[in-house]
Amino acid sequence: MPLMPKRVKHRKAQRGSRAGTAWRGATVAFGEFGLQALDRAWITTTQIEACRVALARHMKRRGKLWIRIFPDLPVTARPPETRMGKGKGPPATWVARVRPGNVLFELGGVTEPLARESFRLAAAKLPIPTRFVKRK
Repeated sequence: MPLMPKRVKHRKAQRGSRAGTAWRGATVAFGEFGLQALDRAWITTTQIEACRVALARHMKRRGKLWIRIFPDLPVTARPPETRMGKGKGPPATWVARVRPGNVLFELGGVTEPLARESFRLAAAKLPIPTRFVKRK
């Protein structure tokens, strides 16, 4: 089952604005190391899951992982080869809105070289540039 809300107020949502930088969720709050977004994007449930799997496999059950983003925006899609009109399609996937500065993942209880390599593998699964950050 993909990452998605248990229930929502509205089944279909408008796209909204992706402008601006992240004010909330822009610092390492739980672990010692973080993976920070440098660009804006919609991160899908499958991309988040791919990152989680890559991190978990490389860490081999050492340390703790925090996922700081949650896909709460439904994205609709029309069936292929459908004529124009006839309204908006059904929800196809869920995405998390990510702005520059958002900390996407955090790691704790691991060494810095292991955290760097784990985040390098996870960043390859994402459609945006990222950087490694440490707790202040």
